[in-house]
Amino acid sequence: MGSVRDLLYATKRQMYRGNRPGTLARVLNRASEWMYSAGVLSPGCAVTLEVSGRRTGRPVRLPIVVAEYEGQRYLVSMLGPDAGWVHNVRAAHGRAFLHRRGREAVRLTEVEVGERAPILRRYLAVAPGARPHFPIDRTAPLGEFARIADQYPVFRIEPPG
Repeated sequence: MGSVRDLLYATKRQMYRGNRPGTLARVLNRASEWMYSAGVLSPGCAVTLEVSGRRTGRPVRLPIVVAEYEGQRYLVSMLGPDAGWVHNVRAAHGRAFLHRRGREAVRLTEVEVGERAPILRRYLAVAPGARPHFPIDRTAPLGEFARIADQYPVFRIEPPG
C-alpha cells in the first residue's frame, strides 16, 4: 500500500499522460492561468506564460512557475522537451510575455544543459506541482540533477531584445 504522497503523484502524472494535459489538467490549468495572471490566490512565483502558437500564430497561454536562482529568473518544462510551450518558444525565437498583475514582454533564452542542475533543484523547491514529473526528489544531490538535466529544458527570462 502506497503513501498518500505516492497516490497524489500518480494522480498528477495521470493528468499529464503522454506528457500532454488531459481534460482535468486543462480545466485546472485554465483556472490557474486566470489566478496567476491576476495575482490572486497564487504564490508570487506563479505567472501565466503567453507565446505565439507555432502553427496558428495565435497566443497560447499557460500557468507556469518562475524559479529564481542567483538573481536570475527561469522557466522549466516539467514535461520535458516535447511540451508544446517549449516548441512554441523555440519557434518564436524566445519572444513571449509573462502575466502577473500586468503584461511583461520577455525574451526566453535556453540554458545550456551543463548549467541546468542547480536551476532544476531550485525549481523543484518552489514548484511542488512539478515534482511528480521528475524521477528524483527535490533534496537529491546536485549530481543527480546534472544526470537528468538534458531531459528538462530551462529558459532564462531576459528583457526583450
